[in-house]
Amino acid sequence: MDGEKETFNSPTKDTSVDLPDSKAKQGDSPMDIDPPQEKKPETVDRTENGKDSGLESGSGDGTSTEEKAESASVEQSEEKKQKLDTSGNSSETKTETAEDATPKEKVTFKVMFNKQKYDVTFDLDGTVSGLKGHIQTVTGVPSAMQKLMFKGLLKDDKTLRELKVTKGAKFMLVGSKLDDVLEVNKPVDKKALAEEEKKGATKEPFCKMKLHKKILDKGVPDDAMPGIKGVHERLPSVPVSGMVNKANSKVRLTFKLELDQIWIGTKERTEKLPMNSVKAVVSEPIEGHEEYHIMAIQLGPTEASRYWIYWVPAQYVNAIKDTILGKWLYF
Repeated sequence: MDGEKETFNSPTKDTSVDLPDSKAKQGDSPMDIDPPQEKKPETVDRTENGKDSGLESGSGDGTSTEEKAESASVEQSEEKKQKLDTSGNSSETKTETAEDATPKEKVTFKVMFNKQKYDVTFDLDGTVSGLKGHIQTVTGVPSAMQKLMFKGLLKDDKTLRELKVTKGAKFMLVGSKLDDVLEVNKPVDKKALAEEEKKGATKEPFCKMKLHKKILDKGVPDDAMPGIKGVHERLPSVPVSGMVNKANSKVRLTFKLELDQIWIGTKERTEKLPMNSVKAVVSEPIEGHEEYHIMAIQLGPTEASRYWIYWVPAQYVNAIKDTILGKWLYF
């Protein structure tokens, strides 16, 4: 068209290579041209500062950075909590140790038992029950068989502070050692017992002796305490009174257990005797008035030292003997 000749490409393959203008120069032959390099696929550099950072939003193990940070925060919180707990426990332990280390207030006093005195030191805030356990190690009297008296019979749940126990106070212990109990329960030699009874039968009863008959013939004093035959009672809370001595003077017996003393009072004076100074206590019922006894408190080694008391109520005789001699009381 328009004078131009129509040309057709030869079907032969074109082996020439088109080069960019910047690299193609005149005179260059196709052999001098570097062959085109094969284009490599682009790669994404997923490293940071030469260290593998894993995936864009996480690490190679599939855990995200936020999860790791949260886990680390929880671990730190737990460590702080453990430290606080440890320090708290440590302070509590120190407080308990300090309390344990605080010396307990103690008091020293005397315990009277079986004509012997025992020095005992015990916690002022300790109970009577605990004191009995301690006394058992000192005297050998089982705590279950103890009766402790200090201004009266003591209850197990009371503390020494509540009882107002002070240094040098005196307790009265009444009880029996296990060996003594076993000794009492031994089989009785009937032959020996019969001989003892025979010897006793040969002795003249107290009420038949001239020494006592002249006092008994005067009859029961008007102010005598009522006597009860065949009954055993503990000591009354008041002095045992209404009795007379061999001079026919009025007599009263007062038991000061906290002092371990028996007071024998008359109109003229009061004798304050340590109970451990009494060697023996004997008594017999008065014939015709068995609700009353004649009683002798022996203060020396011989019968000549006996202090005679008449018209003692029968129900108190055993309690009087046991209290003076430090044996078991009947409560």
